[in-house]
Amino acid sequence: MNDTMLTISQDELGGPEVLKPVTVPVPEPGLGEILIRVRAAGVNPIDTYNREAGVLVGEPPFVLGWDVSGTVEAVGAGVTLYGAGDELFGMLPFPHGHGAFAQYVVAPTRAFVPKPESLTHVQAAALPLAGLTAWQALVETARIGKDSRVLINGAAGGVGHLAVQIAKAHGAHVVAVASARSADFVRSLGADDVIDYTTADFTQTVRDLDTVLEAVGGDFPVRALDCLKPGGILVTTMPHTLADGLPEAARRGVRVAGLFVEADRIGMSALAELAATGRLVPTVDATYPLEQAGAAQAARTGRGKTVLTVA
Repeated sequence: MNDTMLTISQDELGGPEVLKPVTVPVPEPGLGEILIRVRAAGVNPIDTYNREAGVLVGEPPFVLGWDVSGTVEAVGAGVTLYGAGDELFGMLPFPHGHGAFAQYVVAPTRAFVPKPESLTHVQAAALPLAGLTAWQALVETARIGKDSRVLINGAAGGVGHLAVQIAKAHGAHVVAVASARSADFVRSLGADDVIDYTTADFTQTVRDLDTVLEAVGGDFPVRALDCLKPGGILVTTMPHTLADGLPEAARRGVRVAGLFVEADRIGMSALAELAATGRLVPTVDATYPLEQAGAAQAARTGRGKTVLTVA
């Protein structure tokens, strides 16, 4: 192993051009930590928000990225769960554990789980942040189950395409909101009904839902209240969009929840089990080498996820 490694860092906020390759010492794992040689790192919209405004991570310099799939290089004191050579995937603690856009990362041992053999490192790196978001929203917050009626807005996107599969794995009836060109894609994931948002308003199309998962923002959370039955729940990945709808939600007897994803080995284990049995397959729309992290963030992902490959 080399003493130094490549990272993609930034020392100012701004567009993709602020991302620069920087060589730094390889970190050493501390108590309860593992050193992972990164094989692939997932790209998420939150990376762009932080690159531009540092909304959750503060002022630069910093290295972004939370999704990691790779191989254990070394373990710190007290670690018994994994050893050198183990293939793992997981999410660095969100939001302050960022640093996945690098050749090596140090991470808490129990934020990671064994990578299913059915997934490549690229596929595995597409799963943690978006998959945990969908899992924590649908399974832990909304507590969906058999025959739950669930609407997923942004169903072809990073969170959405995984949410469709997770909901179906739990026996839910899934209504997917997506563009016409993505209709066949979301149906292939298991969606029972598809609403083309370019020609139809889902708030005028469906009623009496148990759960709405909203990952688009804007005025969608407030409008989605019309679709829920009393006792139903709206979960959004953009908590700041909820304020205007809280009084109306209370009047209607509808619950609302704004979710920020958390690193969680239990959730990661559940995702790994679904992936190992073929019930959860992440779609990778594009891959870029680590050195092209700026181009990867600038690209518009139509379906699924974008992933960085690390040499």
